[in-house]
Amino acid sequence: MINLSKVFEFSNYKGIPSYSGLIIFCALLIQSCGQTKEEKGLALYETRCAVCHIAPSIQSLPKTVWEKSVLPDMGARMGIRNSGYSPYNRRPFKEQEAIMKSGIYTLPPMISNEDWQLLQEYIIRQAPDSLIMPKKEITNQALKGFTPRPITFDTLPGLMYTYLNYRKNIGKIELADMSGRLLNFDFKEGKVSFINHYKRPITSYFTSEDVSYATLVGKLDPSEIPSGSILIEKEGESFKIPEILHRPVHTAVSDLNGNGKDELVVSEFGYLTGMLSLLKQNDSLAFEKQVLSTLPGVIKSVVKDMDADGKKDIVALFSQGDENITIFYQEDDLKFKMDKVIRFSPIYGSSWFELLDYDNDGDDDIITVNGDNADLTYIPKPYHGMRIYINDGNNNFKEQYFYPMNGATRVVSRDFDKDGDIDFALLSTFPNYDNPKESSFVYLENKNSTAFIFEDATLEEANFARWLLIDAGDVDEDGDEDIILSSFSYSFTPVPSEKLKFWEEKGVDVLILENKTNP
Repeated sequence: MINLSKVFEFSNYKGIPSYSGLIIFCALLIQSCGQTKEEKGLALYETRCAVCHIAPSIQSLPKTVWEKSVLPDMGARMGIRNSGYSPYNRRPFKEQEAIMKSGIYTLPPMISNEDWQLLQEYIIRQAPDSLIMPKKEITNQALKGFTPRPITFDTLPGLMYTYLNYRKNIGKIELADMSGRLLNFDFKEGKVSFINHYKRPITSYFTSEDVSYATLVGKLDPSEIPSGSILIEKEGESFKIPEILHRPVHTAVSDLNGNGKDELVVSEFGYLTGMLSLLKQNDSLAFEKQVLSTLPGVIKSVVKDMDADGKKDIVALFSQGDENITIFYQEDDLKFKMDKVIRFSPIYGSSWFELLDYDNDGDDDIITVNGDNADLTYIPKPYHGMRIYINDGNNNFKEQYFYPMNGATRVVSRDFDKDGDIDFALLSTFPNYDNPKESSFVYLENKNSTAFIFEDATLEEANFARWLLIDAGDVDEDGDEDIILSSFSYSFTPVPSEKLKFWEEKGVDVLILENKTNP
């Protein structure tokens, strides 16, 4: 998605009572007595910037980014208007109205001008001039064990795919593009087939023997106006669920309470606001909406029994403001208890996660990637990459491994070489195109699972397009898992003109890395 990560949320946000601002103000007033300027600046930062999320390290962004991007937006959220900055600038009237109604950019100032000036000065003083990137080179520039197969659909121009999935039961790759076309591709026959055409881009699609659910994002670009929807296709007919959704990007379909009817767990990514919602089926066509969380930026959910109590739970990734992974434990018939098991800095740009038993001890561990960089802080970041969090058996997760990858946005985890451990395929939608040592695709072969030792590799064909989505499956039906990447060659962040021209000339829709473990 474009503009996936935002930096600051404040005390008037997401239903926090208005009197909380007064409490914070009084606490700051008491603390200010006898404090030095430095101490007061620190107190302001810790209090103002940790109300709704982890306070990011000031050293994680350079001075210019704080000064020109983050601080103006931060001030606007606290009712301070910096000269030359407006969150409503160049927005259509309806969009401005929706942003105003969100309450994110409060009108009454929540901080005095004196304290705001002090806070800004403290941050600028503490921030570094620049960030130090890891001096890392990929070990192998020629990926062993895989044969790259760039695929171009000559009759279907576009190169901007919003949905990708390998459907195992039919042995085909499903794709949907910006124009709303839903397609499938048979690799062995080299044939692409048209399934359906929708009015808006599809971001999620689920189908079973008797019903299909198509999630339409509505407006793909950042918007505070809800215009998304879910279409049900059953017995040759199509029905639209009446509920209007706020930029839905993922839908998990499961019978959560065992009553024989599907529930839909919808990730309404939103923009300034958003939510994780549950659509409960009352009869064949009617659904009732239940809000599980009002945090924006939810990008994916997985349904799984996480505490072995026989009830299905929900694990969700939130990627804006309070970036976190939350487990929603089902207590009784669609009533849930929340537990934020992992929290990230609000500038991480969390993009994806997978649940899997990495260490083979019987419980699920969590793999995350962060690197969404289409936001206020577009610069290379040394904390972008993939992380492995190991479960202690009680759903307490500890980071055990980090692989740095600038702009990392997706991961697939499989035993690709069939040697009994988990390997990883990573893609970056936001690599630093000015750094020839970086790649938009990296394969991590597991060399020692318990010591977390991996050997990385890439390939020349990774440069053939800008990649947004990745999946894996036995595309060539030879008994091992292949890797599939789909293109999204749209310049929503700076890209060298020669790179854009090269992508256009190549015209690659899909890149399949054909696994040769089982020849």
